[in-house]
Amino acid sequence: MKLTKLYKDPGSGGNGCPTVYLADSGELVVQGHLVDGDTFGELENVLPGEGAVRISAEVVLGAIERYRESGQR
Repeated sequence: MKLTKLYKDPGSGGNGCPTVYLADSGELVVQGHLVDGDTFGELENVLPGEGAVRISAEVVLGAIERYRESGQR
């Protein structure tokens, strides 16, 4: 899977996360800090192999903006 970075948290200091990528399959890949066990326990219908990360709304909105600018559909 080839990834193209859409948006990275500008407050991360140039390293680390959170970051949103666009995969060549058209799916989004999200890099972020794993949620803690209590938070993970609140998720519904988690399938084997799934996980959850936390990212700010700003990063989601920035990624959406870049996605729209890229002309991808």
